[in-house]
Amino acid sequence: MVEFTSEQLMIRETVNRICREKLAPKAAEVDKTCEFPWDILEEFRRADINRLFFPVQYGGLGKDLITDIMVVEEIAKFNAATAHSFGSIASSRLPLLTAGTEEQKKKYMPMLVNQNIVTCLSITEPNAGSDVAGMQTRAVKDGDDYVLNGRKCFATNGSVASLYFIFAVTRPGEGARGISCFLVEKGTPGLIPGRIEDKVGLRASNVAELILENVHVPARNLIGEEGKGFKICMMALDKARLDAAAMGVGLAQGALDYALSYAKSRVQFKQPVAEFQGLQFMFADMATNIEAARLLTFDAAERMERNDESTSKFCAMAKMFSSDMAMKVTVDAVQALGGYGVVKDYPVERMMRDAKILQIFDGTNQIQRLVIARSLLK
Repeated sequence: MVEFTSEQLMIRETVNRICREKLAPKAAEVDKTCEFPWDILEEFRRADINRLFFPVQYGGLGKDLITDIMVVEEIAKFNAATAHSFGSIASSRLPLLTAGTEEQKKKYMPMLVNQNIVTCLSITEPNAGSDVAGMQTRAVKDGDDYVLNGRKCFATNGSVASLYFIFAVTRPGEGARGISCFLVEKGTPGLIPGRIEDKVGLRASNVAELILENVHVPARNLIGEEGKGFKICMMALDKARLDAAAMGVGLAQGALDYALSYAKSRVQFKQPVAEFQGLQFMFADMATNIEAARLLTFDAAERMERNDESTSKFCAMAKMFSSDMAMKVTVDAVQALGGYGVVKDYPVERMMRDAKILQIFDGTNQIQRLVIARSLLK
């Protein structure tokens, strides 16, 4: 059972209020327009939500990962695309938080804590998706700079970010040991945001390609040591998978809540359809699976919080189980609404489209199963 402190419950209520008043009324519209949620992120900033997860010494509030995941779940109940944007910002800052130098932190932390700054974690390439170590973007040392060339794709926040954490090969032929991480500022010559993807779901989250043409990055913007980028990348992906799991839980909970409300008010054969046993069994399964996913997600978060050696396995489990669960729950929610379930005037069809993305991004669920199996067999 997940038991939150009174402070965590107060934070959740603040997030709920902002989402209920500001986000929910425009969720359908931004799904059509693909509008990035600048206004909602600004509301979170004003409420100090973005400060929650930064260390106190840099102006943050120093809250734990459990609180972080709780917030992502709550946002996803109302709009998974906004939860994706928010969670991706948090995950993409991890390289700086965990591997950045004190000089880098002093320069960039204050703006991240106090301003509405969007960050981007850029890993995936056209020929290096699940196979991260197969990336082809190169970073070549040139005096006091590194020169980056290559093409990235499916970069969340790719065309709206101010700071980019870009992974590139510094030692060709060494596989994972040859990858390094660089912090690149928006506006750096040669850093060109490309096409914004027109997705089936999570449409208001910004996912774009990045083109790197002779991008000069000061050597002081290397995050961690040269050749240590793969480890940083995997740590950030663990957090991203945890966010995806929380999104699945919140999305599914939102779908169940809506389907229950509809079933209680929809009358057929002179009684609410919620009184039919077929629907009741469906709702029971939905609620049970949501709770199971929630417990697994918070268990994985607790393991990450204490740097447990099984963190990667449990983050993969949580992401896989929660996103598969969300797909089934949202499909069932559509079924519960009957003909209205496939009409865009009702939110469950959007929730179903959003859930599909969760099974694919931050490592497909087939890759998650591979991560889990390898952990079991080693």
